[in-house]
Amino acid sequence: MRKRLFAGNWKMHLDHLGARALIREIRAALDGSARALAASREVIVAPPLALLYAAAQALAGSDILLGAQNMHYEDRGAYTGEVSPLMLKPFGVRYVILGHSERRKLFGESDEFINKKVEAALRHRLNPIVCVGESEQERHAGRTLEVILGQLEGALEGIESAQMAAITVAYEPVWAIGTGVNATPEQAQEVHGSIRYTLESRYGKDTAGATRILYGGSVSPGNIEALLAKPDIDGALVGGASLKADSFSKIVKARLD
Repeated sequence: MRKRLFAGNWKMHLDHLGARALIREIRAALDGSARALAASREVIVAPPLALLYAAAQALAGSDILLGAQNMHYEDRGAYTGEVSPLMLKPFGVRYVILGHSERRKLFGESDEFINKKVEAALRHRLNPIVCVGESEQERHAGRTLEVILGQLEGALEGIESAQMAAITVAYEPVWAIGTGVNATPEQAQEVHGSIRYTLESRYGKDTAGATRILYGGSVSPGNIEALLAKPDIDGALVGGASLKADSFSKIVKARLD
């Protein structure tokens, strides 16, 4: 059985005081369910890079893991404004979000560029959360699966079956990110099922069955239960709702059997 994963992507929000306060509130909200949570799911917070130190301190002694929102594929070099995997690891970063649609759209990241980041993350024993998703225009044009599976194939170019144990895939329809309009559970399941089928075709049934696939895009306490009821949805990549301890904790504890 796949262990569920819930990752809070804070994007470019908060300062060091706000980060500490939010983590304290999340820890307090989850404390009563700590044992059950640890047995069935992983929880990650991914603050802005400048807040990693403050977040790491606030997470000390907690089962909540630390994630990063981005990284470069080189270990060092003349890459002004970038951060390398070697710079993330001392903070205790375990997961790194790669290929988010905002990175693709706003910063021009290609599948090839993202693939290099995935390879670098694996080389440094960081766990990539590889994001894929289609725009509203692409969905209306009937190109959803073409776009998403193309992004997936590009990001995983050269990745072997054994390496997939460290990789999580996140489906985030671009038209649902920050809009308040989420994909229906049926729409999300169709894409998740196609992703898993593609992974099975490439890596075999066991690897595909063990790979976690998250949904992201206006995830809320009100829709998470229905999403998690679908067989191929293994958790959530949460944006705005992860900035509120009450909302994020409710999402994390959804369907906690």
